[in-house]
Amino acid sequence: MVFNNKKLIVLVFSVFLGGLISGLIFQILIFPYFLTHPYFSQFEFVKNFKEGNVIINTREEIIVTQETALEKAIDKVEKSVIGIQTIKDQEVFVGSGLIATSDGLIITLAELVPTGGTSSVILDGEKIKAQVLKRDSENNLALLKIEKTNLKTCGFCSTEQVRIGGKVFLMGITPSSFLQTVNEGIIKRFNEEIVRTNIIESLSLTGSPLFNIEGNLIGLSLINYLGQVSTIPIQKIKEFAGF
Repeated sequence: MVFNNKKLIVLVFSVFLGGLISGLIFQILIFPYFLTHPYFSQFEFVKNFKEGNVIINTREEIIVTQETALEKAIDKVEKSVIGIQTIKDQEVFVGSGLIATSDGLIITLAELVPTGGTSSVILDGEKIKAQVLKRDSENNLALLKIEKTNLKTCGFCSTEQVRIGGKVFLMGITPSSFLQTVNEGIIKRFNEEIVRTNIIESLSLTGSPLFNIEGNLIGLSLINYLGQVSTIPIQKIKEFAGF
């Protein structure tokens, strides 16, 4: 039995060594001949090698595609994201929201537009006075109106498009500079009441719309004291706004 095992080891080693030597011979002697001989130039793999079109890492191609999709989605929705600023009894409430209709309807969180306050929308760096049409304190939603038309809007995500592990991004307006801020992540879990993500963000971006990779609205962001981002689901928003 010991003798047979030794023979097996020698056989395996010989096969491995033979394959290694064959690979070196092909790479050093045979493949260069393929590259220089006219007959082999018609083969696709030779053409690709000569032109530098050999894909070394297919995973890298996928990453580039995802990044491009994210950039396109951001370009698609950036004009529909607005900032919110409300002043009440010398207290300032700041956050973000979304243009719901092209004629000036805005959706944001009820906590950002408390009763008795004076609210404004930040759009393209301009502060515009806003009227609060209705609030839903239980679901933390508010509908505002500004006197603007031809505004950019975004699409709404269907329930079927929300899935665990799905790529998402948040976009809001930084109140101190009126500049847009973007953060990306994935959906950790969700149900009819809430969508939870792995995104960590500043409290000042409360109310920021959360989008999927196609640029469709998933919900409005709720941010706790740890910076963890969850959202009010799109179905609740649609029911509140009557869409």
